[in-house]
Amino acid sequence: MPSPPSDGDPIIRLVNVSKSFGSLVVMDRVSLDFQRGQTTVIIGPSGTGKSVLLKHIVGLLRPDSGEVQFDGQRIDHLNEAKLVGVRMKIGLLFQMGALFDSINVEQNICFPLVEHARMSPAKRLDRCHQVLEMVGLSGIGGKMPDELSGGQRKRVALARAIVLEPQVVLYDEPTTGLDPIRADEINELIVALSKRLGITSVVVTHDMASAAKIADRILMLYDGQIVADDVTEKFLKSDQDLVQRFIKGQADPAVIDRIRGVR
Repeated sequence: MPSPPSDGDPIIRLVNVSKSFGSLVVMDRVSLDFQRGQTTVIIGPSGTGKSVLLKHIVGLLRPDSGEVQFDGQRIDHLNEAKLVGVRMKIGLLFQMGALFDSINVEQNICFPLVEHARMSPAKRLDRCHQVLEMVGLSGIGGKMPDELSGGQRKRVALARAIVLEPQVVLYDEPTTGLDPIRADEINELIVALSKRLGITSVVVTHDMASAAKIADRILMLYDGQIVADDVTEKFLKSDQDLVQRFIKGQADPAVIDRIRGVR
């Protein structure tokens, strides 16, 4: 299914991308464009390739066939050394945050700067404090990760994801494990960063309240293919049964019948 029409050249483009693990086909000739400055939410049942798609964008996985392009450059055939420059333009927020437990918040956030930026320690610290302020956590730089709440850990991880001023941020289930209030804080941050910094966001989530709030566009991945793709308002009103059942959290009637038939 083609992407909704948009103006300008996409910052990310997948062209007929296929990926299998053994006999399991996870992506089947998927073609997608992601426009600059937009927030695209990817939904779909567990195990249908959403996280695999993110890993192709950042070069952690290579397609079996097809192309992955970033900012006009084909990247799926680049070696690891050449991928470094591309990855510096992409922030990644892992599902559980993936903070280093043995170092404090400031050291976690400064880690990408130490690895990839030529900055003095003082400038690194200034940048750390700047991004902490962006995510509403000023003054906690000296704390250890185990002293933080789940929501704070997610926000620190987000601060680390944007510390190199990326063009794109990929979010893998950013609200998982959070209560509705803390989840909404993450939603607000995603929207604010998109507006303030012009970041292109690609968000994998099962949280439909989050999707409705943050997305400019929602697409659904199912059985390795894009089965629905539209701007948020139209997507949420889709007449496709599969889409509506996912939005409403309703199981397949056939599955329900089998479950209820077990006595």
